[in-house]
Amino acid sequence: MLRLSGAQAREIAARILRFRKPPEWEPWTATLAELPDSDGHAVDEVVVSFFARPRSYTAEDVVEISCHGSPIVLRHAVERACDSGARLAEPGEFTLRAFLNGRIDLPQAEAVRDLIEATTLYQARIAAQQAGGSVSRRVAPLKEQLVELIALLEAGIDFAEDDVSVASDAEILARIEPVAKGIEELVSSFEYGKLVHSGLNLAIVGRPNVGKSSLFNRLLEQDRAIVTETPGTTRDLVSEVAAIEGIPVKFIDTAGIRPGQDRVETLGVERSFQAMADADLTLVVVDLSAPFEAEDLALVERARRQGRCLLVGNKCDLDRRAEIDGDYVAVSALTGEGIATLRRRIAEAIAPAGMDNQTGFITSLRHERLLKEALAALEKGRAAVAERIPHEMLLLDFYAALQALDAITGATTADDILNRIFSTFCIGK
Repeated sequence: MLRLSGAQAREIAARILRFRKPPEWEPWTATLAELPDSDGHAVDEVVVSFFARPRSYTAEDVVEISCHGSPIVLRHAVERACDSGARLAEPGEFTLRAFLNGRIDLPQAEAVRDLIEATTLYQARIAAQQAGGSVSRRVAPLKEQLVELIALLEAGIDFAEDDVSVASDAEILARIEPVAKGIEELVSSFEYGKLVHSGLNLAIVGRPNVGKSSLFNRLLEQDRAIVTETPGTTRDLVSEVAAIEGIPVKFIDTAGIRPGQDRVETLGVERSFQAMADADLTLVVVDLSAPFEAEDLALVERARRQGRCLLVGNKCDLDRRAEIDGDYVAVSALTGEGIATLRRRIAEAIAPAGMDNQTGFITSLRHERLLKEALAALEKGRAAVAERIPHEMLLLDFYAALQALDAITGATTADDILNRIFSTFCIGK
């Protein structure tokens, strides 16, 4: 598809296409036309759709020319459009125009990029919600309450001689509380939101021959790692990405942890420990068909010290000899028994209860930083109230908080920030 946007979109389309009769350019209708070459010979039959401003993606006149899928034909169409007065769009320029023309706000524009980059259906669903304004709807009432507080203080300062009542300290604190609480909730949602946006690393560790690689393959549902009965088969890290509950998870199969038999295996063990340290979640795998060794316990304790971990007992299809105190998930990488339960436990470990059913949580690091700035400004204002600082000085903190919230929705966003955001888009969006 070739998309033209701007005041001359119809004029340029009429220059490069041949219609059976003069086009009427009725909005939201489709018309057949021919795309000719420079000699007037038909190259393709195309479908031309017109979207009149402001009810188009960019809030400008938009003409979409749908060609057959030949790259040569599409290149020819683009070249003819450029020769007739159009120019190539910059990365993200269509969405940028939609933002500048007031059709969408900045969180919605950023969500379009996330939707393009989504690798799972859940990521796409969350991005679609944000493109529909879910984040903006949560920020807007907080911003409105803050504006009301600022207006109250400004009125008390500017019209004190006209008997406009000045807000008491108790009233100011009462008005700050719901705004600060709402911002705190949004900030806390980023812990889950960044996993939805960026995924997480999951390391599978354990002693040799406990079935780490078999479990790795079973979770991926493909034979990615080599599996043999020989201890120490895996010497280096093997990784692959798969989705669990819609969240991209990078599974990392590691070398069996034991005193190294040679230099190569020692290096593999060192990388296993590094993978544990870097992982968002660690699966410590033990062999239920063998006694639970001191090395297993030491590995579990190390994983717990370094972060979140799950203890997985593999080979539950064999006679059980391991005696394990505490919670663990029994699975069989060979038969698949318990794998569904393990997937559920992984999802529960990475997602706070009920968070996956919420909408409007924060997935952008930029949003999180601005929300923290707003929260810090409100905390400074709250402390200033306790110290009975004049209202003229309080307003500086509240305006700083408002400016941070405005930067999320784009009301006070600087050009360099806009350029940074939209430069990450692909061409034609």
